Amino acid sequence: MYRAPWRRSAVVAAIAASLFISSAAQAAEVPTHGRVSTAFEIPGDRVYPEGIAADPHTGDVYVGAFEGGAIFKVTRGQRVAKEFLPAGADGRTHALGLEVDRARRLWVVDRGTGIAVYDIPRHRLIARFVVSGDADRLVNDVAIAPDGTAYITESRRAVVYRVTPQQLEKARDHDGPAPLTPAFDLGGFVDPHQPNAITLNGIVAAPTGRYLLTVDMSGGDLYRVELPSGRVSRVALSGGDLTQSDGMELRHGTLWVAHPILDANAISRWSVGKDGRTARMTQRITDQALQLPTTLVRKDGGLYVVRSQFDKGGPVGDGIPQLPFSIAFVRI
Repeated sequence: MYRAPWRRSAVVAAIAASLFISSAAQAAEVPTHGRVSTAFEIPGDRVYPEGIAADPHTGDVYVGAFEGGAIFKVTRGQRVAKEFLPAGADGRTHALGLEVDRARRLWVVDRGTGIAVYDIPRHRLIARFVVSGDADRLVNDVAIAPDGTAYITESRRAVVYRVTPQQLEKARDHDGPAPLTPAFDLGGFVDPHQPNAITLNGIVAAPTGRYLLTVDMSGGDLYRVELPSGRVSRVALSGGDLTQSDGMELRHGTLWVAHPILDANAISRWSVGKDGRTARMTQRITDQALQLPTTLVRKDGGLYVVRSQFDKGGPVGDGIPQLPFSIAFVRI
């Protein structure tokens, strides 16, 4: 399987920086036992899962591999996922953010290039969108708005890309990749960070289609992007912050967030105001059984949480991963 050559890249630095979170902040987190179990296993000894999505029609769950970009699928009742798309297919080297839209298309983010769109029933690539130029980039996560538009975060440049249904249809009619271009630039809103720091990471779309929420992983802030204007504002947080936040899930005014924090594996739950301008943390659990959670999806009355194990011989640290790789089920 493909071995990622950028073991000490900015994403590594961003997660590893969590080691220096103040002891007072860590002491405020109370471990919660008995809520974390194993939902299913993922075959392979160097998978290091990163992204997850659920098909709204079938309930099938898809998981993307950080190393090699393989996509795995598990159906209800299965205990071991099966390979859906092989590693390296269509030039894909990493699979980060995943999303399944209402038309049963699987959107897969490849950190170095852009995003690929697959027809699930046919197992077929239907479109690719790539970022032009040779500049270093980290295309990261994706959210699908109610109108079918996809929004994708770029973590080095603090921009949000956009793919409309019209752009998708046009890309399907042409051979070769289509350009992935920025729609919203948050560079002027995100607080200054060290060079190459990870900024925008997880992203979700409000069910009303009125706004997006995206998190600054390094700064701990949550931003609201109004649609379609792109007007940006900082969400007023209470009860905590979102430092070292990764993937998110938004349902009925509740926001769940994965925190891949070394030595304090955590998931937080937030109550979001009706207009998306405020968010209050209502619960935070920590459990080493989360194994560096990168993202999550709400399903079956709980959360399916990706156990990345990035710190066990993966992109964050040395060591030996606990096999098999797996997805956790968490009640929060």
